[in-house]
Amino acid sequence: MIEAKGLRKSFQTRRRRKTAVVEAVAGVDLKVAEGEIFGFLGPNGAGKTTTLRMFATLLSPDDGEARVAGADLRTEPARVRRSIGYVAQGGGTWDDVTARQELVLQARMHGIGKAAAQERAAAALEAFNLTEYGDRNCKTYSGGQRRRVDIALGVIHQPKVLFLDEPTSGLDPQSRAHMWDLVRKLRDEGMTVFLTTHYLDEADALCDRIAIIDHGEVVAEDTPDALKRAISGDVVTVGLTGTAQKAAELLTGQPYLRSVEARDDDELRLTVEAGQTAIPQVMRTLEGAGIELSTIELHRPTLDDVFLTKTGRSLRES
Repeated sequence: MIEAKGLRKSFQTRRRRKTAVVEAVAGVDLKVAEGEIFGFLGPNGAGKTTTLRMFATLLSPDDGEARVAGADLRTEPARVRRSIGYVAQGGGTWDDVTARQELVLQARMHGIGKAAAQERAAAALEAFNLTEYGDRNCKTYSGGQRRRVDIALGVIHQPKVLFLDEPTSGLDPQSRAHMWDLVRKLRDEGMTVFLTTHYLDEADALCDRIAIIDHGEVVAEDTPDALKRAISGDVVTVGLTGTAQKAAELLTGQPYLRSVEARDDDELRLTVEAGQTAIPQVMRTLEGAGIELSTIELHRPTLDDVFLTKTGRSLRES
C-alpha cells in the first residue's frame, strides 16, 4: 500500500546570519502492506513527521520516489490525496463548532452529498463513542475526546490509508488505551494505518510492523518481536553466593549462550538465544559444579534495547 525508495528532504536553516542545510530525511526505503498498522518509531527530530508529510503530499521530496495506494507521489498527488486520510499531531477541531458539524463539513468537502454526509457523521459519532457529546462545542471535550474527533475526521471519506502523526501524544493512559482499540478496529475493517510515535510501549503493543528511524535514516524494520529476538536475545540474571567469576568461566562457550558478564561477585548477566530453554541448562551446569543459586530471572528484550544496539544510545534518553 506504501512503497518508498531513497526518499530525501532537506531544509535551509538560518542561525546567527548563517544559512545551513539540514537533511531531515536521508534516503528512506520502506514498504507497508495493505491492512496493517505500520509504526514509525524514533526520537523527536528523527524525521518521522517529515516523512509522513511527504507521503501525505504536504511536502515535496527532494529526491527518491514513492507510491501510496498505487499512485505515484510525484506525478499523481491528487490520486494520492483521494486515497488517504491525515491526522496531524496538533489536531484540527475548532473550539466553537460541534463534532457533528465538523464531520458533516469534512464529508461535504470530499464531495459527499448533504444527506449522505449527515448519515456518515452520525455513524462516525457512534463508531468513535462520541454520540452523547456530538452536539456540544469541541471546546468542552477532553483531550481524548478531541483526539477521537480528529481521527473520525480523517476517516469520514473512508480512505484506503490513514496517516496518524503521534496519535496519543499528551493523552492520559486510559485515553491512550482507548485510542489503540480504535486504531486496531480500523485495521480490522481493512484500513492501512501508518503512524508515527516516540512511545516504545505504543509501537510494541499496537504495531504489526515498525521501522526505527534515527537522523533521517531507517536503521531497522520488522515486527516488534522479530526485532527484539534478532538484536537483543533474552537476558537471564543469576544471583549467586559469591562465586560469579567461577560461574562465568563454567558457562562460557555453551551453545545457547551469546554472552556472559560477571557483575560484582554475586551476579551474572547472561544473554541467551531463548530464555525458557536456557534457564534449565544454566541451573544444571551451576548446581552440578556445587555453585548455589539464590535467584534466577528472565528479562525479555525491549525495543529500547533494539534502538540502543542500532544507534548506540537509548531512545528513552533521547
